[in-house]
Amino acid sequence: MRYKLTFVAGLALGYVIGTRAGRERYEQIKKSARQIAQNPAVRNTVESAAQSGREVAGKAFASVSEKVGDKMPDSVADRVRSLREKSQSGAEDDWGTSNT
Repeated sequence: MRYKLTFVAGLALGYVIGTRAGRERYEQIKKSARQIAQNPAVRNTVESAAQSGREVAGKAFASVSEKVGDKMPDSVADRVRSLREKSQSGAEDDWGTSNT
């Protein structure tokens, strides 16, 4: 019985120490991720990648719609049209960033 009690006490102590260390590391990682996300170079790269993705999606839609014709679901066609209009108007995207 004494060994079981010692084991449970050790387990509880390890859990408490581990969760404190884990929480500190989590906060450290979260802070680093926030700093990276706010970096202007990273933001510009993300915006340009998003713009390139929109252009590729538009070209793919045009290519597929030529081959598929009227069989394209209306929901897909509407979504691509809205993305195309956003990219042409220079409006902000869903994340509040410009498409420049």
